[in-house]
Amino acid sequence: MQIISFHPKLPSSRQRLAGLGEAMRRHRAWIIGLQWLVVLAYAILLIGPAMLPVPDETAHVFTNLTVFAQFAFWGIWWPFVLLSMVLLGRVWCGVLCPEGALTEFASRWSLNRPIPRWLRWGGWPFVAFAGTTIYGQLISVYQYPKAVLVVLGGSTIAAVIMGLLYAREKRVWCRYMCPVNGVFGLLAKLAPLHFRADEAAWKASLGTRTPAVNCAPLLPLRTLDSASDCHSCGRCSGHRNAIQLEGRLPNSEILGQGRQDANLWQSLLLIFGMIGLAMGAFEWSASPWLIHTKQYLAEWLIERDILWPFNDSAPWWLLTHYPELNDSFSWLDGAVLLGYMLGNMLVLGGIVTGLLMLATRILGAGRTVFHHLALSLVPLAGCGLFVGLTATTVTLLKAEHVPLFWVSPTRAILLATATLWTLYLGWRICSQYSNTLTRCTLAWLCLTLACGVIDLGWITWFWLW
Repeated sequence: MQIISFHPKLPSSRQRLAGLGEAMRRHRAWIIGLQWLVVLAYAILLIGPAMLPVPDETAHVFTNLTVFAQFAFWGIWWPFVLLSMVLLGRVWCGVLCPEGALTEFASRWSLNRPIPRWLRWGGWPFVAFAGTTIYGQLISVYQYPKAVLVVLGGSTIAAVIMGLLYAREKRVWCRYMCPVNGVFGLLAKLAPLHFRADEAAWKASLGTRTPAVNCAPLLPLRTLDSASDCHSCGRCSGHRNAIQLEGRLPNSEILGQGRQDANLWQSLLLIFGMIGLAMGAFEWSASPWLIHTKQYLAEWLIERDILWPFNDSAPWWLLTHYPELNDSFSWLDGAVLLGYMLGNMLVLGGIVTGLLMLATRILGAGRTVFHHLALSLVPLAGCGLFVGLTATTVTLLKAEHVPLFWVSPTRAILLATATLWTLYLGWRICSQYSNTLTRCTLAWLCLTLACGVIDLGWITWFWLW
């Protein structure tokens, strides 16, 4: 039964969206088939290059599987998955993600153990994102296929194991432990599409027998309204004649639900993870500060005859070690890189946090308002991740002799647009908590300064170094 038959007076645009959601439910078998095609492609790109010799500088995207996989994963896959969260919500998670498909498939034979309390800890999205980001840089995940196999393959194996342990036919890994779950959830708050439950229609359906719906990410369907955790798989469309795919204003979730949804770990992930740590992870290879720090420490160690930090024999799965390509990290290299990323996270994150705290104090509000105001940074943080990841895209395109005159202005336009979007959200949020124009303006200026600090970091990397 099509959901649009229950709403004959819906405008045509709403009818089309509702019909699309219903089509996703009816054609679930096609979605599953598509998921397995993605799993197959994922396995080939993940395992194949790791079994081949590391390519030399003459290898190209369309002549070498390793370079093609590098371009596919880091040049196209991850940047545009992030973009899809803002445009479509978490459709990637529910329709295409290979890890999601594999963990749900494995959970058919789950031991069906209850989800332990430690697994439901709210800090995992931040810890998993930070740990994966740091480890990936230490082993050069953007450059070497074995590193990709360890990082992405290890995550996939963990997802399958978790599917075999907990909650039959569910996606426990995706809900609690996926390293990018928190990032996806934040970006999806901006999506103009979401599945929503109509509470009045739900209540009206009580007492009638309705087939149960398996919500794999374990969401309470009766109150479904946010795009943040919903995987947009479509299987609940039309349930109890109350759930359908709808359009909305991109800012509506952050402005309307931000105070209720905001929390400490989400703010930490946004400010210290997506902004502070991610910027350090992207820009370290171009940073003169890192080079000067390493030179100073090297001289200090040599003067004291402490030489073991210069040893570069660590295994490749711990620190980058490819001596045949003259690319090996010493213990000193690893320590300086780790310190640079953590330092960038703490310094930049601390500055942004301090400015938001000042803005909150000016508004005369409390912690909840701080977390709500932090959500205004989602557009700028998401744009930073996108332009940072596409730096690999640009590097690979440059090796293919593709004209790149458009890259610099495109980056500038994206960062400027995201900054203006953040400032607009910030003004609207400040206006919710103060009727005084002076206080609202001063708080907004604190947010403006925070955006300026963030933009300065990207400007330094892209245009000054």
